[in-house]
Amino acid sequence: MAVTASALLMQPTTLCNLDCSYCYLPDRQVARRMSTEVAEAVATGVRAWARAHPVTVIWHGGEPLTVGTSAFRSLLAPFGPGGDLPISHAVQTNATRIDAEWCELFAEVPVRVSVSIDGPGAANAARRDWAGQASTGRAMKGIDLLRRAGIEFSLVAVVADPSPAEAERVYRFACASGCGALGVNLAEKKGVYAGDQEPGSGAAAFWRKLASLWQADPRIRVRELDHAYTYIREELAGAAAERAARPVKPLPLVTWDGDYLPLGAELAGFRSRHHGPFTAGNVLRTPLTALAADAPNVPWVAEALAGVTNCRNACEYFAYCRGGQAANKYFETGRLDTTETAYCRTSKIDLLEGILHHAEHAPL
Repeated sequence: MAVTASALLMQPTTLCNLDCSYCYLPDRQVARRMSTEVAEAVATGVRAWARAHPVTVIWHGGEPLTVGTSAFRSLLAPFGPGGDLPISHAVQTNATRIDAEWCELFAEVPVRVSVSIDGPGAANAARRDWAGQASTGRAMKGIDLLRRAGIEFSLVAVVADPSPAEAERVYRFACASGCGALGVNLAEKKGVYAGDQEPGSGAAAFWRKLASLWQADPRIRVRELDHAYTYIREELAGAAAERAARPVKPLPLVTWDGDYLPLGAELAGFRSRHHGPFTAGNVLRTPLTALAADAPNVPWVAEALAGVTNCRNACEYFAYCRGGQAANKYFETGRLDTTETAYCRTSKIDLLEGILHHAEHAPL
């Protein structure tokens, strides 16, 4: 496991102003906020990593914008000016709090913006506030402000019932929104969300249709297709074996109070019967660089890494999926060292098979 990371998730607050029906996060009604001391401790480690390679700090949920622009600036400040070291910032937001002041901050720092929204009107019905009121209008207003300010943004949509019709709806909406890229998450059994249903065979047809739509009108990037086509190009170039042998890149998280999770960010706030809380230490007590270096020795992390090894040994798709997601394994099976999950099947295997089926049947 690598002892540095090219991207790091930061949780500025547990609070979210929305109560999305498929949300996996615990404590999202509680306003726990990250202190500047935590940000300063993380920034020290990130700046050390950035002397070797670029690092992106991703501010991610609850809803980061609930802290306000002043507090958010104070969390960004320890990382230093953009020209000092190759450290960049990104934020995942529901866009309902975006106003002119936020747009000014995004442009000035700068901060890359990704908006969580599932589509227009009723298509976004799962994303309601705590009073049960729709959030779509507020989110669309925030998106409009981003466009007017000339701030590039991407979209992330959750699809609960994948079908060709849903693929067309979400892709057409993303194209019309003015975004530069789209990410698609299928609703997953994870965290506090038990899942209304497990996507079935429709997932492959969903991805096939999405590939067809993108090929016909590739005006925006699609995150999942980018990943899959990159793998296919490496496979065709004879580099898949080399890809499979590469170390799996971690995506660590630092929680609002400084706890460090070297992988499985969605495990934050939960505890295992066998391992206790999912944490590998705290940045207020131990430097980030030391936590990252020692992470493989933490029992639950070692179990998760064993799961990656098991996938490497058992799964023909390993070179593509790179071992699945620790959180999905845990919430689906109760263990971290298992292999195939529903997430693997619908979001990885079905995706690859869907776009390959599209390629086989596409007109020449």
